Amino acid sequence: MDLERRVKRRHFLVLLFMTLVWAGLLVRLWWIQLWASHRFSKHGIDLVKNAVKQRQQSIVLNSGRGDILDRNGYPFTGEEQLALLLFPLARSSLQDNGVWKRLAEIVQVPETMLTDVMTKAKAPIMLRQTDGRLVPLSERQADQVNALGIPGVLALKVTERYRTDEVAKHVIGYIHRNPDLVRKLYPDEWAEGKMNADSTVGASGLERSFDRFLQGVEPSVLSYYVDGEGKPLKGLDIRYTRQENEYYPLSLVTTLDADLQRRLERSADSAGMQEGAIVVLDAEHADVLAMVSRPQYDQTKVDVQQGAWRNRAVKQYTPGSVFKTVVATAALAEGLVSPTERFVCRGSYGKYGFSCWKRDGHGALTMEEAFAQSCNITFAEIAKRIGGDKLEDYARRLGLSSPVGHVTPHLFKLDGFRQMDGEEQGRVFAESVSRQDEGVLIQTAIGQRDVRITPLQAANLMVTILRGGQPGQVRLVSEIAYRNGQTFYRFPEHRLPESGIDYVTAKKMRRLLRLVVTEGTGRLLLQAPWPVAGKSGTAQTGAGDGSNHLWFVGYTPVDTPRYAIAVVAANQPAGESTKAMEIFRRAVEAIAEWQAQSSPLRAGSFPE
Repeated sequence: MDLERRVKRRHFLVLLFMTLVWAGLLVRLWWIQLWASHRFSKHGIDLVKNAVKQRQQSIVLNSGRGDILDRNGYPFTGEEQLALLLFPLARSSLQDNGVWKRLAEIVQVPETMLTDVMTKAKAPIMLRQTDGRLVPLSERQADQVNALGIPGVLALKVTERYRTDEVAKHVIGYIHRNPDLVRKLYPDEWAEGKMNADSTVGASGLERSFDRFLQGVEPSVLSYYVDGEGKPLKGLDIRYTRQENEYYPLSLVTTLDADLQRRLERSADSAGMQEGAIVVLDAEHADVLAMVSRPQYDQTKVDVQQGAWRNRAVKQYTPGSVFKTVVATAALAEGLVSPTERFVCRGSYGKYGFSCWKRDGHGALTMEEAFAQSCNITFAEIAKRIGGDKLEDYARRLGLSSPVGHVTPHLFKLDGFRQMDGEEQGRVFAESVSRQDEGVLIQTAIGQRDVRITPLQAANLMVTILRGGQPGQVRLVSEIAYRNGQTFYRFPEHRLPESGIDYVTAKKMRRLLRLVVTEGTGRLLLQAPWPVAGKSGTAQTGAGDGSNHLWFVGYTPVDTPRYAIAVVAANQPAGESTKAMEIFRRAVEAIAEWQAQSSPLRAGSFPE
C-alpha cells in the first residue's frame, strides 16, 4: 500500500507541475497578445505593428522630419518631386507586355529596365537612374502613369531627405536607425512607446545636434495590404497616412548660402583638394557662409561603424606658421617687441636641431619683416621673451583653446546647447609638457609640436582681429522656425568669455597680415580679384614621409573686410608649398563672382 501511495503521489506532483507550466504559458501568451502587444521585450518590438507588416507593403513618401535650409530658404534636405513608385505586387501584371511597354514609353526608360527592377524588388521602391537619382517625372507623365491603373504602380510626389548631388553634406550630417541610441537619448519617449526600434535619429552634423527639434511628426506612408500570395486585399488594397500640422515639423534656418557653398566646393575639387577644409565667415557677425570638407561622403551609403563622417572644418590640425599670429599678438600687446625692432637670422638656431625654413637665413630684418617672411629664428627669440604661460594665455584670449561654435546656455530643456557637432577645442601645450622648456617653447612658437587648432578657429581668429580684438562665437544656425514660417527660436550673437586683446594691437596685426601678401610669403595672392591679408603656414605632419599640412588664413577685401577665410590642405606631399594659397585665391574668386551675382553683404563696420 505504501508503494501504491508513493506512485500516486509522484503522478500527482508531475501532473501538478505540468499544469502549472501550461498555465504559465497561457498567462505569458495572454500578456504578449493583449497586455504587451505594443511593447514587447527590451528591444521595443511592437507585435501589433509587426503582424500588420506581414500583410503590408509600404513606402515612405516623406519622413516627417524637419528641413534644414540655407539663409535664403533653399532646402539642403531635399525637395518634393514626382517619382514612379513600384510595389512588388505589380509583378502579377508583368505578363501584360503591352501595359509595361506603354509605362516605359511614358517615363522614358527602357522596358527591360522596368521588368528587371520589378523582378528583383523585394520591397517597394522608387525608380532611379544609374547614378542613384530619382527618374524625374512631369505632371503630365504622372497623370499618364496613374491612368494606366496598374496595381502597385503609382506616380506621386515624394520628398527624399538627401540628394546625391547636394552640397554641405558634412555640415548637414545624416540620420540612421540605432535602437540603443534612441533609448539613450529619448528614455521617456521610449518608455511611452512614442519611439521604438524603427525610429531614426541624427547620427552626425546638424541632424545630430538639432535632432530633438527636427524629430517632427509621423511620416507620410503609402501602403498596400496584401494576402498570402501578395495580391491586394479587397477593401484594404491601398492606404495613405499623412500628418497635417500647421506648426510642425520645425525647420532649421542656417547661416549658409547654398550658392556660395556650391561654388566653393567646385573650387576645392578643381584645385585637387583631396583632404582638408575651407571655412568662410561673414566677418561682421561671425556667421558661417560656407564650410567645405574633403574627402566627401555619400549620406545615403555612409557606414556608421567605420566613422565615415568627419567634418574637417571643426577638427584639429597642426597650424604651422599660422600660429605666429598669436606670438606676434602677444609680443605687441605686452610691449615686448616693436614692429621695427631688428633681429638676425642665420638659418640655424644653434641647438635642438631647430632651423629656419630658409636654409641660409634671412639676415638682418625687422619684426614686421620677420612676420611677412615667416622667419622661424626671429619668432623663436620673440617666444622666449613672452614665455609659455603668457603665450598660452593669448591663444586662449584669441579663441584658440576652446570650441568657438555657438553655445546657448539654456535652450528649453537642454543645457549648454552646442550647434556644432564634433567640434574640437584646440590646444597650445600638452598637459605633461613644461611651459618653461626652451626646446618646447621655440617649437611651439612656429606652430609645431603640440599646437592644434581647427580651421573654424583660424577663420574666427581673423574675425577677432577685425573686430578690434573681441572674440565672438560662430553661428551656423540663425533660427528654428515653425512650419508656417514663424520663428520658434532665434539664436542671438554671443561673444566668447575670453578677454580678447586691445584695439591698438589688433590694428597693428592687420598691418602685419597685409604685409604677408604685399611683401612676404603670400605674394601669390596679389593675383586675387580683391586685396587680401592673411598668414601662411606649413606644418609637418610627423608621418615620416615629409608630408605637410598647408594653410592660408586671412580676410578680404582689405579696406572693407567682409569675409574671413581659412584654408587647410592636409597631408600634402613634400615639395608642395602653394596648394593652400592657390585654393584661397580660387575661394576669393568664387566669392567675388557670387557677390557680383547676388545682393552684397553690408560692409563690416570695423575700426580703421
